[in-house]
Amino acid sequence: MAEVKSLEQADVAGKRVLCRVDFNVPLDGATVTDDTRIRAALPTIEYLVGKGAKVILMSHLGRPAGTGFEEKFSLAPAAERLSQLISAPVTFASDTVGPHAHAVVEAMEDGQVVVLENLRFDKREKKNDPAFCEELAKLGDLYVNDAFGTAHRAHASTAGVAALLPAYAGYLMLREVGTLSGMLDEPKRPFVAILGGSKVSDKVGVIDALIEKADTIIIGGGMCFTFLLAQGKQVGTSLKEEDWVERAAGMIEHAKEAGVELLLPTDVVVADRFAEDANTATVSVDEIPSDMMGLDIGPETEKLYAQAIAHGSTVFWNGPMGVFEMAAFEHGTKAVALAVAENAEADTIIGGGDSVAAVNKFDLGSKMTFISTGGGASMELVQGLPLPGVEALKEA
Repeated sequence: MAEVKSLEQADVAGKRVLCRVDFNVPLDGATVTDDTRIRAALPTIEYLVGKGAKVILMSHLGRPAGTGFEEKFSLAPAAERLSQLISAPVTFASDTVGPHAHAVVEAMEDGQVVVLENLRFDKREKKNDPAFCEELAKLGDLYVNDAFGTAHRAHASTAGVAALLPAYAGYLMLREVGTLSGMLDEPKRPFVAILGGSKVSDKVGVIDALIEKADTIIIGGGMCFTFLLAQGKQVGTSLKEEDWVERAAGMIEHAKEAGVELLLPTDVVVADRFAEDANTATVSVDEIPSDMMGLDIGPETEKLYAQAIAHGSTVFWNGPMGVFEMAAFEHGTKAVALAVAENAEADTIIGGGDSVAAVNKFDLGSKMTFISTGGGASMELVQGLPLPGVEALKEA
């Protein structure tokens, strides 16, 4: 990120620093149930506080309608959790660009923190509305983007404001882009990529890109059944994308031509319905019953994938192997997570989204080299697509 200025290049003492963070955290009522994203922003926040800045944090949470306040999407619980994690005073503004936000910012002293209410309570945020950008910019003297998880969105707080204020990248943004770009540009080899999730259509660009970069690609999750169809197998009532079978066949052939080992399941756990208490069986991928659906990889596949992962010097993982949210179908995802964690010599990178949730569920986060906070952003970066939130910093 040579073209992007780091926050350390900014003179922040006594300045109002408008900082985009990613506090899109899971809530149980008014309680934050996973503060990973808040903790990820702490280095930038603490640096700014330590330098005597007035730190104004803005974020979204969830998917509100954009027509005003919705209590279940309020950032108040995130602000409360932040106050427990840092020594600096934290004030919560009950609006985003309204009278209360201006009042609390006006009253700030050096080294204090304000958290603005959910950006997406105003529909103009997602539209990158120029007037909303200007209203946000009035709250700050300079801008720092530390929200890699939203860097693939051209919203007011991620792109528009960067054109109106001196703009810098926070520590998390620098680390995310640097780590993921480095993985792709100069990976230690063998480079093993593990891809899961439900649909081939969601990952086609990622798979195409990784065929050019990786030595081994492991496929799991619901999308594996479209690949199995492309091999002429029957997949019962499993999730499949008929329109993408030909494309999947093309990717299998492309991998073969590129000398990339593309691994697909050899056995799967099938169920008679999508439920925790469903009747299940483990079968070869050549013998999937016509009235059952695959919901996890099987034990032979777990061994196959674990062996491939053990040989990797760079391991990138995005997407679960099955419906890991249900105990009956979590074993494949857990086996892969353990295999990644046990490869202590490799650079192991978890590419956001459900993979992070799985690593946390199985308490393996400390065993990974790097855990990305941005699923969609990391996937677009892997594909080589420009991220609007990063491009805006380059242009600032």
